[in-house]
This record gives sequence, structure tokens and C-alpha cells, in this order.
Amino acid sequence: MIQQFQNVKRLQILLLLVMVLFGVHSVYSQAYTKVNLRDSIANLPYFSIHKDNYFITGVPTNKTINKVTANAKYQISFKQILTRSRLPLDTYLFLTYTQKSFWNIYEESFPFKDINFNPSLALGKFFYGKDNRLKGVGVLSFEHESNGRDSIASRSWNRINVEYTTGIFKNTVASFKAWLPFSYKEGNPDLLEYVGLGQINLSHTYKPDKLIFDLRLRKGLNLEGKGSVRARIYFNPFDNNISNQYLMLEWFVGQAEGLLNYQQSQSMIRVGYVIRTNEFRWFNRGKR
Repeated sequence: MIQQFQNVKRLQILLLLVMVLFGVHSVYSQAYTKVNLRDSIANLPYFSIHKDNYFITGVPTNKTINKVTANAKYQISFKQILTRSRLPLDTYLFLTYTQKSFWNIYEESFPFKDINFNPSLALGKFFYGKDNRLKGVGVLSFEHESNGRDSIASRSWNRINVEYTTGIFKNTVASFKAWLPFSYKEGNPDLLEYVGLGQINLSHTYKPDKLIFDLRLRKGLNLEGKGSVRARIYFNPFDNNISNQYLMLEWFVGQAEGLLNYQQSQSMIRVGYVIRTNEFRWFNRGKR
């Protein structure tokens, strides 16, 4: 009975978040009309980058720096559009896969500390204002995340996500994501205390193709300070940037950066190379 009540409360919170998300007013998405956006989508490759692809390395700021605490983190992420055909409600279907790895490259045997596997099946939809100009992008998805291990080291969870992305200020894009989690009690029963029921991501372009700031916020289901803040600065040192390649400085503070030791608090600063996603370039003027 208690579990059912908790699930109902989580669903209510999720629905409330969805109502808030779709009430967000877009102030900087007027670059694309419904017609030219459809033309642009028709020319997109079926296979493309989903999240950032990167290799970064760094050190902790909250503990002693040594060959065990310093590490590297890399991520590969791609997206496959399954159909551009007009599905019901003018939606499109796609698959994504993201793999994030924590690699202790400074230890003698170069061990991988944790590897997180994250596939999803998603349905996307573009939203337009009364003037038929792009207002936002919505995504409904089923997502699985696990570390592929067994016994006491096994970590996994599943969730139904609702995500909405829109321009909120000049050169600023915001993504609001809420999830309804399930099948997470075995191996990590208190996971929601650290990852919560959603996240907010803000990305501001100071100079197109040159300097970008990105911030992601999560708050766990607790009255304490559990959760995470992840800040990134992207900088392109070259004269042009036709392949979305940058140097990236990342600072992660909080818990649940990876699944294995999700309860562990940490503060890590890393720097390295990234091929940045351009999934939501429609919200940046001139980026077509």
C-alpha cells in the first residue's frame, strides 16, 4: 500500500513537471518556420551524434590527488532515426545509445572502474507557435541504464521520460527533463535520493562556434544537499569549426556521476577533447 502511494505521488509530481515544462514560453526560437524546419529535417542523416562524444581527464578537488583518485572519463553517444514519416500527431521515432566509462589510466593496469550503458527508444515532436515558427522540441522516451555487472556490484534502472527543449533567452537553450522510474529497487534501492525525478540543462552561446557554457542540475528526493551540479565550458581555439570540435573543461560536484558508487560524494575537474552535439541547433540563429 505504501509503495502504491509512493508511485502515485511520483506520477503526480511527474505530471506537474510536464505541465510546467510545456508552459515555458520560448523567446528565441523564431529562426525556423514549420516549412523550412521540415526541409532541414529531411536533409538530416539517419545516423548522427546524440549526446556529447568526449575524452577528458582530471583530478578531484575534495580529496588527495594521486594515481587512484585521478582518472579519465569518456563517452560515446549516437542516434538512429527510425522513420521520418509522419506518424500520428506529426511525431518521429528514433533510437539512442550512450556509453560512459570511468577509466583509471594512471594506475599500473589501467583498470576501468565503471562503465554505464544507456540505450533508449524515443518519440520526438516539434511544437510551433501561432505564427508557425518553432517553439520547442518534445521527447517521450523509454530509457534503460545499467553498468552490466552482477552480484553486489550490479546497478540498473529504467524510466519513462518526458523532455522539452526551448529557447528561453537570446543565445540560451533550456532542456527540462522529468522521469517516472521503475525496476530500480534491486541493487540501488535508494538511487532516487541522489538522482531525483528530473533535471534542468541550460546552454548559453557566448560566441557561436567558439565559446559555450553548459550547466546541468539534479536534486535528489531528500531534504539534504544530495544531487549534482555539472558545469562545462566549450572552447574552440581554431578559426573555424565545421565539425563541432572543442576543448572542454568540466566540473562535476555531487553524487551519481556513475552508477557503481552513486552514493559517493565527489568534486572532479576534468579537461579534454569533445565533439559536441548539435541536436538543438535550430534554436541558435544562423545555425542551420
